[in-house]
Amino acid sequence: MDKVSALHILVDQEFEAQDLLKKLSEGTSFEDLARDFSKCPSGKNGGSLGEFGRGMMVKPFEEATYALGVGETSGPVQTQFGYHIIKRTK
Repeated sequence: MDKVSALHILVDQEFEAQDLLKKLSEGTSFEDLARDFSKCPSGKNGGSLGEFGRGMMVKPFEEATYALGVGETSGPVQTQFGYHIIKRTK
């Protein structure tokens, strides 16, 4: 099965996601930002979602994650939960 691993940060507003992308570009670690800002329970684990396969996440999130190369970070991805920044780790 085609599985990936990813970290993510979930926020309510697109401008918050843009602000976090700016912090990432300035060198703040993804895990630290997830712990400080993500409204998902995974935030306390640095945003780690572990390993998942197709059909396990909402469609826009899944499509964005699978489109990333390992180590790449997405721009804001909107789902019914809010705005995600996704970093593919595997």
